[in-house]
Amino acid sequence: MENTVEKIEQIARQGLELEDLKDCFLVEVVHSNTKVQVFIDSDEGIGFEQCRKLSRFMESVLDEKLILGEKYILEVSSPGISRPLKFLRQYPKNIGREIECSMKDDTKIKGLLIDVKDETLIIETKDSDSGELINKEISFDAVRSSKILISFGKKKMKK
Repeated sequence: MENTVEKIEQIARQGLELEDLKDCFLVEVVHSNTKVQVFIDSDEGIGFEQCRKLSRFMESVLDEKLILGEKYILEVSSPGISRPLKFLRQYPKNIGREIECSMKDDTKIKGLLIDVKDETLIIETKDSDSGELINKEISFDAVRSSKILISFGKKKMKK
């Protein structure tokens, strides 16, 4: 039998097939007690109306099937800058931002995300020996997790 999170993920994916949500994808569902957080993203970013539309769809299904009972809190939002990037398709819209990648070999790479090509991230970082800026190409498969670093006063570079 499916667990509750899997059921909620399935409902969210059904909702993402609705018009105006087809370019969106499910990032994560977090469920604890009576609170459910659903994080969605798209290649262009997520707006309030998209979150509202998915939330209303999900509420109608959850209320009908009573998967969470009668009392629950449902939050639908974008992952936000503080949550790690999970999918390759989340990277292109972050080109020009500072990023920190924790690699599967337990190293970290920190720098400016310059480009994303196929399954490869290109990050401008300081060479550990010379201190010079270099473009380092890393395979997405080698990344354990990545997060965008918040930097005040810097503007995002345009493609």
